[in-house]
Amino acid sequence: MRKLFELDPDLVFLNHGSFGACPRPVTQALHDWQRQMERNPVEFLGRRSATLLRQAREQLAGFVGAQAEHLVFVPNATTGVNIVAHSLDLQPGDQVLGTTLEYGACDATWQFVCAQRAAHYVRAEIALPFERDAFVDQVLARVTPSTRLIFVSHLTSTTALIMPLADLVQAAHQRGLPVLVDGAHAPGQLELALDAIGADFYTGNCHKWMCAPKGTAFLHARPEQHERLDASVISWGYVAGSGGHTGFDAYTGNSTFERRLQWQGTRDICGWLAVGTAIDFHREHLPPEVRARCHELALALMHELANEFDQAPIGRDADFAQMVPIPVPPCDAETLRARLFDEHHIEVPVTRHEGRCFVRASVQGYNTRAELDALAQALRQVFGHG
Repeated sequence: MRKLFELDPDLVFLNHGSFGACPRPVTQALHDWQRQMERNPVEFLGRRSATLLRQAREQLAGFVGAQAEHLVFVPNATTGVNIVAHSLDLQPGDQVLGTTLEYGACDATWQFVCAQRAAHYVRAEIALPFERDAFVDQVLARVTPSTRLIFVSHLTSTTALIMPLADLVQAAHQRGLPVLVDGAHAPGQLELALDAIGADFYTGNCHKWMCAPKGTAFLHARPEQHERLDASVISWGYVAGSGGHTGFDAYTGNSTFERRLQWQGTRDICGWLAVGTAIDFHREHLPPEVRARCHELALALMHELANEFDQAPIGRDADFAQMVPIPVPPCDAETLRARLFDEHHIEVPVTRHEGRCFVRASVQGYNTRAELDALAQALRQVFGHG
């Protein structure tokens, strides 16, 4: 499968989780759309884009188990979090509740927004090793009468743990609390059924495990939440009858949700239009049996090295998918990452959490056991094992 990707053949690439990797057919589709756009940019953006984006959303909705009218495209999951954060009518003293496992950029979003509104961003302590059955209670223990939203990752970035999302959403809704999910790593790695999960807001990346072009993601919102969301850029969708005024119907949409969030100035929509090709590629080349093989390879490597380094894994096998945090002895994370790349030509991130270091290995369909063995041997050399 490696030949279907543009990856450097001399590189051991075990970091699909950061920015993904785009297959050749998807890159070709992206370029084809860009050529179509440049033949007549006015027609493409001004008259065709609404139909094209709707078709792309319908393809994506089928893949993630949702309705197209409840989805909009955004550049990345962090943008989706920001849209929700800035749209909330937070008052002084209100509380947004996250956890200690959240992505740093989104933590920064909530810290900034809450500081502006004199609200509070608090985080429930989630102890490691991860206890799935205790997670919901650990989060709800920090709920107060001031809590206005629960924010949680579906699959965490630093520690690669899968959260029991449906259970948390159900428990939160029983308390009248909306839930925003950062699903950056989930689409394409986990089977999604967003309507069944029922989160009020869910944002996920297409450019990671779905293998779509960079800068492709989505924000999903339950219909009763549409009206409260505002775009980060206010444009034509906020002006009544704007489509008729400009002559470009693509600037508006069929709902408040679509009108506000679909069009925010001149930007290249071609990556979003190529998401359908990425979905086709994923279904053909990365079906459940391939992802299961990747999962097993990742787990085998994690357990092998955890045993050798006398470092306990931070979760059970079912808590991980194709991305695993290999616990390694205490180290300087950036120095280790640089050594693996400079000395061994291995691209893999080294993360830190609660004073522990992890080599976060991503195993995609193009990875081989030989590549995982190369990482294992490099780590043994660095830490003086064998």
